[in-house]
Amino acid sequence: MDFGVGLDRDGWDEDGALRAALGRTAEGLGLVLPESDRETRRLAEYVDAGRGRRAVVFPPGKRCRTFQMYVQGHGAPLAGGWTMDLAEVARAAAAWTGGAGLEETRARAPFIEFRPWALDHEREPFDPVELAWRVKLDLVHMPLHHGRTRPHALLAAAYAQPVLRRLMPVNSHFDLWFSTSVKEAWKAGIGYGIRPYDEDGLYAVRNRGRLLARTGTAEEAVAVLVAALPEGIGPAR
Repeated sequence: MDFGVGLDRDGWDEDGALRAALGRTAEGLGLVLPESDRETRRLAEYVDAGRGRRAVVFPPGKRCRTFQMYVQGHGAPLAGGWTMDLAEVARAAAAWTGGAGLEETRARAPFIEFRPWALDHEREPFDPVELAWRVKLDLVHMPLHHGRTRPHALLAAAYAQPVLRRLMPVNSHFDLWFSTSVKEAWKAGIGYGIRPYDEDGLYAVRNRGRLLARTGTAEEAVAVLVAALPEGIGPAR
Protein backbone atom coordinates (compact mmCIF):
# COMPACT_ATOMS: atom_id res chain seq x y z
CA MET A 1 0.00 0.00 0.00
CA ASP A 2 1.38 3.41 -0.99
CA PHE A 3 0.87 6.31 1.41
CA GLY A 4 2.14 8.88 -1.06
CA VAL A 5 5.46 9.71 0.61
CA GLY A 6 7.58 6.65 -0.09
CA LEU A 7 6.72 4.79 3.11
CA ASP A 8 4.58 1.73 3.64
CA ARG A 9 2.63 1.12 6.84
CA ASP A 10 5.61 -0.41 8.63
CA GLY A 11 7.87 2.52 7.71
CA TRP A 12 6.28 4.80 10.30
CA ASP A 13 7.83 3.09 13.31
CA GLU A 14 10.87 5.37 13.34
CA ASP A 15 10.53 8.48 15.50
CA GLY A 16 10.28 11.57 13.38
CA ALA A 17 9.22 9.82 10.15
CA LEU A 18 5.71 11.24 10.22
CA ARG A 19 6.85 14.77 11.06
CA ALA A 20 9.40 14.67 8.24
CA ALA A 21 6.83 13.39 5.74
CA LEU A 22 4.30 16.01 6.79
CA GLY A 23 6.95 18.71 6.49
CA ARG A 24 7.81 17.67 2.94
CA THR A 25 4.16 17.40 1.99
CA ALA A 26 3.31 20.82 3.41
CA GLU A 27 6.28 22.40 1.66
CA GLY A 28 5.20 20.88 -1.63
CA LEU A 29 1.73 22.36 -1.16
CA GLY A 30 3.06 25.77 -0.20
CA LEU A 31 1.74 25.43 3.35
CA VAL A 32 3.36 26.48 6.62
CA LEU A 33 3.21 24.24 9.67
CA PRO A 34 4.36 25.26 13.16
CA GLU A 35 7.32 23.46 14.66
CA SER A 36 6.25 20.07 15.97
CA ASP A 37 5.64 19.99 19.72
CA ARG A 38 7.10 16.48 20.04
CA GLU A 39 10.67 15.42 19.43
CA THR A 40 10.92 11.68 20.10
CA ARG A 41 7.56 10.12 19.31
CA ARG A 42 5.92 8.62 16.26
CA LEU A 43 3.09 11.11 16.30
CA ALA A 44 3.28 14.69 15.02
CA GLU A 45 1.86 17.47 17.18
CA TYR A 46 1.59 21.11 16.10
CA VAL A 47 0.73 23.95 18.47
CA ASP A 48 -0.23 27.58 18.13
CA ALA A 49 0.13 28.66 21.76
CA GLY A 50 -1.15 32.15 21.05
CA ARG A 51 -4.49 30.86 19.84
CA GLY A 52 -4.55 27.88 22.19
CA ARG A 53 -4.79 25.46 19.29
CA ARG A 54 -3.29 22.02 18.76
CA ALA A 55 -3.31 19.53 15.89
CA VAL A 56 -2.24 15.94 16.62
CA VAL A 57 -1.54 13.35 13.92
CA PHE A 58 -0.98 9.60 14.35
CA PRO A 59 0.67 7.43 11.69
CA PRO A 60 -0.85 4.24 10.26
CA GLY A 61 -0.48 1.20 12.49
CA LYS A 62 -1.21 -2.50 12.52
CA ARG A 63 -4.88 -2.06 13.43
CA CYS A 64 -5.57 1.20 11.61
CA ARG A 65 -4.07 1.64 8.15
CA THR A 66 -4.95 5.31 7.85
CA PHE A 67 -3.62 8.53 9.33
CA GLN A 68 -5.58 9.63 12.36
CA MET A 69 -5.91 13.24 13.43
CA TYR A 70 -7.69 15.43 15.94
CA VAL A 71 -7.66 19.16 16.56
CA GLN A 72 -8.01 20.90 19.90
CA GLY A 73 -9.10 24.41 20.82
CA HIS A 74 -10.80 26.28 23.67
CA GLY A 75 -9.47 23.61 26.01
CA ALA A 76 -11.06 20.62 24.29
CA PRO A 77 -10.68 18.16 21.38
CA LEU A 78 -13.19 19.52 18.88
CA ALA A 79 -12.81 17.55 15.67
CA GLY A 80 -10.97 14.65 14.09
CA GLY A 81 -10.93 12.07 11.37
CA TRP A 82 -9.18 9.38 9.35
CA THR A 83 -7.63 9.65 5.90
CA MET A 84 -5.07 7.90 3.70
CA ASP A 85 -4.08 11.22 2.08
CA LEU A 86 -1.18 12.93 3.84
CA ALA A 87 -1.86 16.10 1.84
CA GLU A 88 -5.27 16.35 3.48
CA VAL A 89 -3.63 16.00 6.88
CA ALA A 90 -1.20 18.79 6.08
CA ARG A 91 -4.02 21.04 4.88
CA ALA A 92 -6.01 20.43 8.04
CA ALA A 93 -3.06 21.04 10.35
CA ALA A 94 -2.05 24.21 8.54
CA ALA A 95 -5.61 25.54 8.47
CA TRP A 96 -6.35 24.88 12.13
CA THR A 97 -3.07 26.14 13.56
CA GLY A 98 -3.27 29.08 11.16
CA GLY A 99 -6.51 30.32 12.72
CA ALA A 100 -9.22 28.79 10.53
CA GLY A 101 -12.46 27.82 12.23
CA LEU A 102 -13.90 24.33 12.29
CA GLU A 103 -16.04 24.83 9.20
CA GLU A 104 -13.20 26.38 7.20
CA THR A 105 -10.81 23.63 8.31
CA ARG A 106 -13.27 20.99 7.11
CA ALA A 107 -13.72 22.84 3.82
CA ARG A 108 -9.97 22.58 3.22
CA ALA A 109 -9.75 18.98 4.47
CA PRO A 110 -13.14 17.21 4.14
CA PHE A 111 -12.07 14.19 6.22
CA ILE A 112 -12.30 16.34 9.37
CA GLU A 113 -15.54 15.72 11.25
CA PHE A 114 -17.08 17.40 14.27
CA ARG A 115 -20.35 17.37 16.19
CA PRO A 116 -22.79 20.30 16.55
CA TRP A 117 -21.70 21.01 20.13
CA ALA A 118 -18.16 21.78 18.93
CA LEU A 119 -19.43 24.64 16.79
CA ASP A 120 -21.45 25.95 19.73
CA HIS A 121 -18.37 25.80 21.97
CA GLU A 122 -16.24 27.49 19.31
CA ARG A 123 -18.69 30.41 19.16
CA GLU A 124 -19.44 30.68 22.88
CA PRO A 125 -17.38 28.45 25.21
CA PHE A 126 -19.25 26.23 27.65
CA ASP A 127 -18.64 26.32 31.38
CA PRO A 128 -16.05 23.72 32.55
CA VAL A 129 -18.57 21.16 33.80
CA GLU A 130 -20.70 21.20 30.65
CA LEU A 131 -17.58 21.12 28.50
CA ALA A 132 -16.26 18.07 30.34
CA TRP A 133 -19.54 16.26 29.74
CA ARG A 134 -19.68 17.18 26.04
CA VAL A 135 -16.10 16.07 25.44
CA LYS A 136 -16.49 12.75 27.22
CA LEU A 137 -19.80 12.00 25.54
CA ASP A 138 -18.25 12.70 22.17
CA LEU A 139 -15.05 10.67 22.57
CA VAL A 140 -16.81 7.73 20.95
CA HIS A 141 -16.62 9.71 17.69
CA MET A 142 -12.91 10.54 18.01
CA PRO A 143 -10.20 8.42 16.32
CA LEU A 144 -8.64 6.99 19.47
CA HIS A 145 -11.95 6.01 21.09
CA HIS A 146 -14.06 5.02 18.11
CA GLY A 147 -16.38 2.13 18.87
CA ARG A 148 -16.23 2.35 22.68
CA THR A 149 -20.00 1.92 23.00
CA ARG A 150 -20.28 0.70 26.60
CA PRO A 151 -18.45 3.67 28.20
CA HIS A 152 -20.50 5.95 25.95
CA ALA A 153 -23.77 4.31 27.05
CA LEU A 154 -22.73 4.77 30.67
CA LEU A 155 -21.94 8.45 30.17
CA ALA A 156 -25.22 9.01 28.30
CA ALA A 157 -27.21 7.37 31.09
CA ALA A 158 -25.44 9.51 33.70
CA TYR A 159 -25.88 12.73 31.71
CA ALA A 160 -29.63 12.08 31.63
CA GLN A 161 -29.68 12.49 35.42
CA PRO A 162 -29.88 16.20 36.39
CA VAL A 163 -28.07 15.65 39.69
CA LEU A 164 -25.09 14.04 37.94
CA ARG A 165 -25.05 16.58 35.13
CA ARG A 166 -24.10 19.21 37.75
CA LEU A 167 -21.01 17.22 38.78
CA MET A 168 -17.68 16.71 37.04
CA PRO A 169 -17.49 13.31 35.31
CA VAL A 170 -14.15 11.58 35.90
CA ASN A 171 -12.78 8.54 34.06
CA SER A 172 -9.98 6.07 34.63
CA HIS A 173 -9.67 3.11 32.24
CA PHE A 174 -13.33 3.76 31.28
CA ASP A 175 -14.51 3.51 34.91
CA LEU A 176 -16.72 6.48 35.77
CA TRP A 177 -17.23 8.44 38.95
CA PHE A 178 -18.08 12.03 39.89
CA SER A 179 -16.52 15.01 41.62
CA THR A 180 -17.63 18.25 43.24
CA SER A 181 -14.43 20.03 42.14
CA VAL A 182 -13.66 21.44 38.71
CA LYS A 183 -9.95 22.06 39.18
CA GLU A 184 -9.14 19.09 41.45
CA ALA A 185 -11.68 16.55 40.29
CA TRP A 186 -9.55 13.58 41.36
CA LYS A 187 -9.39 14.83 44.96
CA ALA A 188 -13.09 15.52 45.50
CA GLY A 189 -14.85 12.34 44.44
CA ILE A 190 -18.42 11.85 45.60
CA GLY A 191 -20.54 8.71 45.68
CA TYR A 192 -19.88 5.40 43.98
CA GLY A 193 -18.03 4.51 40.80
CA ILE A 194 -19.19 2.39 37.88
CA ARG A 195 -17.13 -0.03 35.79
CA PRO A 196 -18.57 -0.60 32.29
CA TYR A 197 -16.51 -3.73 31.59
CA ASP A 198 -17.06 -6.26 34.37
CA GLU A 199 -17.57 -10.01 34.51
CA ASP A 200 -20.16 -11.55 32.19
CA GLY A 201 -20.55 -8.28 30.30
CA LEU A 202 -22.18 -6.50 33.23
CA TYR A 203 -21.80 -3.02 34.70
CA ALA A 204 -20.35 -3.01 38.21
CA VAL A 205 -21.12 -0.40 40.89
CA ARG A 206 -18.27 -0.09 43.37
CA ASN A 207 -17.39 1.90 46.49
CA ARG A 208 -13.64 2.24 47.06
CA GLY A 209 -13.08 -1.03 45.23
CA ARG A 210 -15.82 -2.94 47.06
CA LEU A 211 -18.44 -4.45 44.76
CA LEU A 212 -21.96 -3.24 45.59
CA ALA A 213 -23.97 -4.38 42.60
CA ARG A 214 -23.80 -5.72 39.06
CA THR A 215 -26.40 -4.63 36.53
CA GLY A 216 -27.27 -5.54 32.98
CA THR A 217 -27.69 -1.97 31.75
CA ALA A 218 -25.97 1.35 32.18
CA GLU A 219 -29.26 2.94 33.32
CA GLU A 220 -29.61 0.43 36.17
CA ALA A 221 -26.06 1.05 37.34
CA VAL A 222 -26.56 4.82 37.29
CA ALA A 223 -29.81 4.45 39.26
CA VAL A 224 -27.93 2.62 42.04
CA LEU A 225 -25.35 5.41 42.17
CA VAL A 226 -27.92 8.24 42.17
CA ALA A 227 -29.98 6.64 44.95
CA ALA A 228 -26.97 6.72 47.27
CA LEU A 229 -25.96 10.36 46.67
CA PRO A 230 -26.45 12.82 49.54
CA GLU A 231 -29.20 15.39 49.02
CA GLY A 232 -28.32 18.87 47.78
CA ILE A 233 -25.07 17.81 46.13
CA GLY A 234 -23.46 20.03 43.53
CA PRO A 235 -22.90 21.91 41.41
CA ALA A 236 -19.19 21.23 40.99
CA ARG A 237 -17.04 24.29 41.66
